[in-house]
Amino acid sequence: MSQSGKVLYVIVCAAGGAGDVGRLVALAQDAGWAVQIVATPSALDFIDVSALEEQTGRPVRSRYRKPDEPKPPRADAIIVAPATYNTINKFAQGIADTYALGLLAEAPGLGIPVVVLPSVNGGLASREPFRRSVESLRAEGVPVLLGSATGGGEAKSHPWALALETLEALEGTGRRPRE
Repeated sequence: MSQSGKVLYVIVCAAGGAGDVGRLVALAQDAGWAVQIVATPSALDFIDVSALEEQTGRPVRSRYRKPDEPKPPRADAIIVAPATYNTINKFAQGIADTYALGLLAEAPGLGIPVVVLPSVNGGLASREPFRRSVESLRAEGVPVLLGSATGGGEAKSHPWALALETLEALEGTGRRPRE
């Protein structure tokens, strides 16, 4: 657990770079966050679940808990990285057909800061549905980190630090989760 008690959910999607998400975890832990990994069902094949559980001290979650299972700590903030075309579009539309998307669907309404670090190829990033989704999320105050810092549409170098810096800047604006 972090010294500050702040809990960061890192939602991992099935995209290139997902296997390196432990770098984001380490940066967040160094910044005082306790990290909870939430993987989309497809992302489970892209990550080292055991290594991430050891690194965070928490089980990797990918499904809703059963009634007899303990509740995880509530998120103070969320970073979606790497975020896929599907996840970004579904998040913008409020679709909650997985545990990860359910968390994302309600986060803005609860005042939980969310930062999205896409890993989307140029062909998909240029599509109108994707551009509308990015605009929609940004209109709700959700930073979607596209552009030169993320290699265009695709997060080739996975600027994990940029996602964390953006989140910390959001927190500095007073955008706080519910109490």
